[in-house]
Amino acid sequence: MDYRSEILRLKEERNAVIVSHIYQDGEIQDIADMVGDSFELSRYCASVEKEVIVFCGVHFMAESAKILSPKKTVLLPAANAGCPMANMANVEDLRKLKKRYPEAAVVSYVNTTAAVKAESDICCTSSIAEKVVHSVPNKQIIFLPDRNLGRYVAQRVPEKEFIFWAGFCPTHNALTPMHVQEAREAHPNALLAIHPEAPPEVVDLADFVGSTKQIIEFCTNSEHQEFIIGTEEGILHPLHKRNPGKSFYMLRYNFICPNMKKTTMEVLYESLRDMKHEISLDEETIKKASLSLERMLKV
Repeated sequence: MDYRSEILRLKEERNAVIVSHIYQDGEIQDIADMVGDSFELSRYCASVEKEVIVFCGVHFMAESAKILSPKKTVLLPAANAGCPMANMANVEDLRKLKKRYPEAAVVSYVNTTAAVKAESDICCTSSIAEKVVHSVPNKQIIFLPDRNLGRYVAQRVPEKEFIFWAGFCPTHNALTPMHVQEAREAHPNALLAIHPEAPPEVVDLADFVGSTKQIIEFCTNSEHQEFIIGTEEGILHPLHKRNPGKSFYMLRYNFICPNMKKTTMEVLYESLRDMKHEISLDEETIKKASLSLERMLKV
């Protein structure tokens, strides 16, 4: 079967739009109407006028699309595509932390469930986390769930007092200084660009730290020709497309988020064909969670 042709046909029939995170496989990115990082996709889904949003990503991303577009049908083709880090934060423990620190603002990374967003004051993405923290008047910040991103932001906003959650991204957290040493020895002329979900001792060794979009922009605008990339390997697809003459090396072998690779062309086709794996959230959760996401989008 020619999945690409069938997907495009069904997309028109369903009045749908396909969005893809940068960590998706290249063929998924190529068929999408919009490819981006979490912040870009959040903004896009909030403004798109189609009746159906097909989100090629993981569960919390599709939930965010539903929160921002509650009247639209949101499909997650790979229904079992979760996020281990998002699952590390829960409402019960967050409420306990809020009682312990009543003066603190809760800043939640978008890599959280809708229920946690509903308990948060404002959300952030890796690209605007520092701006978000600056935007809240509270001196104390409960930052969740990613301790690595939180510590990265805390270094840049020393006037705030941070209370960190113990969460992390298993894919990025596996990076070590030894990976950096080996990569620099193998590619001595390359610049190292790393995502802030990596551990602090690894981030400190980077030439550039940023979100997926920021890494792409850095590599594209740089006069350098070689780069070591410290984030999920799906980013290589747009990097090569935009920079055909440059060389990119992954910081470690098999740098893959398994959940991001669960969306295949067949899975995408079946979801559109049967309109299955729809995201459903109760009205109260949408109402509360939308406040934290909308505040983020205004930063």
